[in-house]
Amino acid sequence: MLRFDRRLLWNLGLLLLSSLAAADIEVETPRLRLLPGDLPAAGYFSLSNTGDESAALVGADSATFGRVRMHQSIQENGVASMEPVPRLELAPGETVEFAPGGYHLMLMERGQPLALGDEVTVTLEFEDGRRTPVVFRAVSPASL
Repeated sequence: MLRFDRRLLWNLGLLLLSSLAAADIEVETPRLRLLPGDLPAAGYFSLSNTGDESAALVGADSATFGRVRMHQSIQENGVASMEPVPRLELAPGETVEFAPGGYHLMLMERGQPLALGDEVTVTLEFEDGRRTPVVFRAVSPASL
């Protein structure tokens, strides 16, 4: 028969509660800009840290796409380009918009046909090991 020390259980419970409250992440308006054929799609959304500690987004994954990368669009000397973003830190209370002309997810190597209105699950990956699945709805580039 197993016996548990009540103090140990109490401390484990407190540890679990404190880790749940550490960094609360909210995702709003997830949408996937769908282009024709095998062209990459772009993921846009609003990402908010409503917790008391910093959180860092370090990647994303989707079973529907072979590769998902985080990028930022930049303008330098009148030339637009994209650069990879390996880590995006969100301070407590901070919101970052993933939108055209800024941060976005590039979803490449589509594994199945998609149509406007289809839903795609993308899992956001955080530095603390948390994986947050988010459902994105495929939209026309004209609707952004």
